[in-house]
Amino acid sequence: MAIAFTFPGQGNQTVGMGKALAETYPETRAVFDEVDDALDEKLSDIIFEGPEETLTLTANAQPALMAVSMAVIRVLEAKGFSLKDKVAYVAGHSLGEYSALCAAGTFSLADTARLLRIRGNAMQRAVPVGEGAMAAIIGLEHGDVQAVCTQASVDGVCQIANDNGGGQIVISGSKPAVEKAAALATERGAKRAIMLPVSAPFHSALMGPAAEAMREALAGVKKNDPVVPLIANVRAAPVTDADEIARLLVEQITGQVRWRETVEWFAANGVTTLYEIGAGKVLTGLARRISKDVTGTAVGTAEEIEAALAALNG
Repeated sequence: MAIAFTFPGQGNQTVGMGKALAETYPETRAVFDEVDDALDEKLSDIIFEGPEETLTLTANAQPALMAVSMAVIRVLEAKGFSLKDKVAYVAGHSLGEYSALCAAGTFSLADTARLLRIRGNAMQRAVPVGEGAMAAIIGLEHGDVQAVCTQASVDGVCQIANDNGGGQIVISGSKPAVEKAAALATERGAKRAIMLPVSAPFHSALMGPAAEAMREALAGVKKNDPVVPLIANVRAAPVTDADEIARLLVEQITGQVRWRETVEWFAANGVTTLYEIGAGKVLTGLARRISKDVTGTAVGTAEEIEAALAALNG
């Protein structure tokens, strides 16, 4: 009957997220103020007021989503909740891995905000706009998508970026190769192959320069072992050593987010409840599709926080 906390990734950002929390709980306002100070700008204004196109920029969306997740964590903690005592594992989807590590005490809030700003800028700069692409392949098995990527690789880099489970796999790489893979996937029987409106080919080998930037950035911050194990994206298995976690975060930039396997690992290791901490309900929906043995619960509003506290402290 173990519990894990999961943390959402990019794409879940919406203008106004966290605003009601900031108006309800002083602990939340303190999180947004600390992130603003760390970045030396009022990111909270962009989160609460927009404009949407500014919030959606990778360099803003990543620290913004982390801030909302940490705002929820701080409210839980202020009401007597202890992550170390109640939660068996943490995991996060791509940038959410940094939110998970901040919640588990590996990085300070200020350092996490700065790391994600560096990460967002480095990922954006790694590939000239228009040269990379990503596509969602719906309704094909992992092995079939892998075969399609291999076949399309004659036209450039093409690899699985996110195995999200529930029949949804995202591929990434150079635009001609990804377009070819999407066409091949349809021929193989995919229900849909959708080109995604993203600004860069995340989680592909083309992100090599960003991985190097993160290696340097992570080397320069204070790291603690997490208070509970992290189920790492690229490994879909628990990690507890801070230096190893840093290496895996570098690998994650060019590697596959193994989310389906992460949820399957939870199910196979006695985790019955996943609380999705922060903005959106994407991971909660994925959990439902991946395993019938795991229950997902989103915790992002005041009502959801109070309900989670009643269940967690019950």
